[in-house]
Amino acid sequence: MSSTLTRSAPPPGATRDTVAPPRRRTRIFALPEARWAAAALVLFLVGLPLYLLGAPGWAWGPLFALVYVTGGWEPGWAGLQALREKTLDVDLLMVVAALGAAAIGQVLDGALLIVIFATSGALEAIATARTADSVRGLLDLAPATATRLTDDGGEETVPTEQLRVGDTLLVRPGERIGADGRVLDGASDVDQATITGEPLPVAKETGDKVFAGTLNGTGALRVKVERDPSDSVIARIVAMVEEAAETKAPTQLFIEKVEQRYSLGMVAATLALFTLPLVFGAALQPTLLRAMTFMIVASPCAVVLATMPPLLSAIANAGRHGVLVKSAVVMERLGQIDAVALDKTGTLTEGTPKVTDIRPLPASGLTEDGLLRLAAAAEHPSEHPLARAIVDAARDRDLDLPPAEDFASAPGTGVTARVDGQAVAVGSPARLLHDDATAALAEQLESEGRTAVLVLVDGAPVGILGIADRLRDEATATVASLAALTGTAPLLVTGDNPRAAARLADEVGIADVRAGLLPQDKVAAVRELEAAGRKVLVVGDGVNDAPALAAAHTGIAMGRAGSDLALETADAVVVRDELATIPTVVALSRRARRLVVQNLVIAGTFITGLVIWDLVGTLPLPLGVAGHEGSTVIVGLNGLRLLADGAWRRARGGDGA
Repeated sequence: MSSTLTRSAPPPGATRDTVAPPRRRTRIFALPEARWAAAALVLFLVGLPLYLLGAPGWAWGPLFALVYVTGGWEPGWAGLQALREKTLDVDLLMVVAALGAAAIGQVLDGALLIVIFATSGALEAIATARTADSVRGLLDLAPATATRLTDDGGEETVPTEQLRVGDTLLVRPGERIGADGRVLDGASDVDQATITGEPLPVAKETGDKVFAGTLNGTGALRVKVERDPSDSVIARIVAMVEEAAETKAPTQLFIEKVEQRYSLGMVAATLALFTLPLVFGAALQPTLLRAMTFMIVASPCAVVLATMPPLLSAIANAGRHGVLVKSAVVMERLGQIDAVALDKTGTLTEGTPKVTDIRPLPASGLTEDGLLRLAAAAEHPSEHPLARAIVDAARDRDLDLPPAEDFASAPGTGVTARVDGQAVAVGSPARLLHDDATAALAEQLESEGRTAVLVLVDGAPVGILGIADRLRDEATATVASLAALTGTAPLLVTGDNPRAAARLADEVGIADVRAGLLPQDKVAAVRELEAAGRKVLVVGDGVNDAPALAAAHTGIAMGRAGSDLALETADAVVVRDELATIPTVVALSRRARRLVVQNLVIAGTFITGLVIWDLVGTLPLPLGVAGHEGSTVIVGLNGLRLLADGAWRRARGGDGA
């Protein structure tokens, strides 16, 4: 039970540890993929108006040639490397298709295809680099140095990597704890939201566990190191995120699953259509023309575009409504999920403590406003989250707060001050209370998942405040919508205490609750579901959620208060923290997948018809190109239907099955 304490200014030696760790960001143009893609895009945009305005070929031809070189050499080279491993890469086929388009005069189409593929590769490289940046930045949460106590009672400052199991650390107020361990002496409140996700600092005293990278409050602690720094919880979070990123099964779009067979078949058929007639004495020119026509009409361009426009349109629509989906692969995967694991603090709740109960004792003669006024006046000088919640509640009621005199705080106990000539104490019932009847009221609030805060005037209890993290308005409806979409109720996975988790789960309609979890426990819960054949969506916001977000089939982070690591690790981000958009974007993904199937049928019908025409009769090359491009336009326009706001409204209404 956290008591209300003020956070004093850290000593000079601790300043570096208390500030937010610097963000490590890879510059976009430090990545070669981004530089080549940008060059190709600029060259294309310069050459496009010249081409459309009918300028001579010598004006736009070299520009488009440079587009092919700058944007196509990397995927082309990667495709050749894959070919050496006996794998036919789609990037190589797209480069070949672009060159083939140029060879028959479709220079603009080929250049556009190159730009699209180069840009896609650059975005993937940027996303990978940013995730790595966030993983490395997480290590900055742990302090670089710690104060170790020597055998003769002295102190020495040492790098945290030199700490060993059994060392004793002195952790001053405002410092970050240097290693996982156990408190030997002292009392304080420790903010360990980065590890457990708990919204409030946790009271620590002799015998309690503490974690590296968590922030000490106002009391000094002596901590015995129980785990090597390389094996701390914060280090294991980094390791789990990296491992999940490396071992997560490679993701593919639906059409890419048949890419190898289709591509190999098309190449083999084109070669056969060219060589076999020559063996039997056919003329070279008509044979080459027939083979070229076959390659054009059978090329996978229309099939690829059958897949991308619906997914990209769904991404754009979701973005307009506050959900950032990071790739077409993610948009497709969202529609596959059949189980959901939700974090509590900052996800189902707002992540900010609020006063929920004001209980003046009958004998005190105080009203709710009178009790809150005294407590807020005493807490006003404090910077503790509980104190801020009490003061904010008083301001919401427009209460006039008298000045507090002789303010003092005691770690693990609470605060005292003189208000209107009375001695007011606010803090932990367990430390301040010796009245059985009032204790029962405090226990009732705590059994309901609240944090109980006792108020005393001149040594006598006058009332109790209940404080809790407030449930988001749309949480219950979101849980119900996700249950309807997946056919099973979501799972609650949280590092918070079991009583608070159970109370919230009961409010929103969740039966399966896993509370008191460390990051590795959340990963274990996800893998347990996956072992049962489920495709799990994890929704979270904190550093402690990042390993589960990475390990899940799909991860969504809450964006407004989400940690850098969670935002970069997740596959999608709810930018405005509107929880109700999550089931909507899942339903939208399912609509996009249906459109993909429709488009594949359309594209397949066109390709089959044109191929049969070319093989059985004589398909004129211009007509073959027109038919091929026509099918591309049709599937493209069909996919763009998801750009309309009506598509989002229909998905929100539940039309996503």
